[in-house]
Amino acid sequence: MTDYDPRIVALYDDDNPDGPDHAYVRRLADEVGARSIIDVGCGTGILTVTLASSGRRVVGVDPSAAMLAYARRRPEGDSVEWIHGDSRNIPPGRFDLAVMTSNVAQHIPDPQWQRTLVDIHRALRDGGVLVFESRNPAVRAWETWVSSEPTTRQTAHGALREWTEIELLGCGVVRLIAHNVFEDSGNHVVESETLVFRDREAIEEQLHEAGFTVDAVHGDWDGSAFTENSRLVIVRARRG
Repeated sequence: MTDYDPRIVALYDDDNPDGPDHAYVRRLADEVGARSIIDVGCGTGILTVTLASSGRRVVGVDPSAAMLAYARRRPEGDSVEWIHGDSRNIPPGRFDLAVMTSNVAQHIPDPQWQRTLVDIHRALRDGGVLVFESRNPAVRAWETWVSSEPTTRQTAHGALREWTEIELLGCGVVRLIAHNVFEDSGNHVVESETLVFRDREAIEEQLHEAGFTVDAVHGDWDGSAFTENSRLVIVRARRG
């Protein structure tokens, strides 16, 4: 993949702050008594560092060197083991909990997604828990991502003008093209992401094929039941 521009990475936490998704994961870690946690697609580590506590092993894995460089500079960043790579680079050990937040699952195309589930299953202890979320394709969130006019905001690098385009590549596959123009320099940064929207049935089938048992599917981080109109598909599964 082409890595992220560090100036964009520095804005990631403002655009994706700590919220109910992270609170859900922290409660779950305490609930299952997790002493070892793997955060797959940890990004800037905004959640990862909060999972690290005395005696708990926390590993953050991400394919973006720019994201990991930011994560390592965080306060308490030295309490996490940061790994540049993907699920194939998960270190040896049997983890109690594996997490993927910020719709990481949608950034992993097939068949790499199926391999990722197998890799995580292998890394978990018997009874170990996996939790992640994905956007419900029935809600068609991508239709709200295109703005009619660019927006501008102030950053540490001056005014930043932004707009988004989308391309529908097939059933459930959307390319998101984000334009970022730093007005002071005129530097135009274009970042392209391909997202895969999987419905609940497909997700559960893929988990079963990887050896997981699905324990719960929620439609929101408050634990409410999933419905056809839920914005998210939040899955809790275990190796069993």
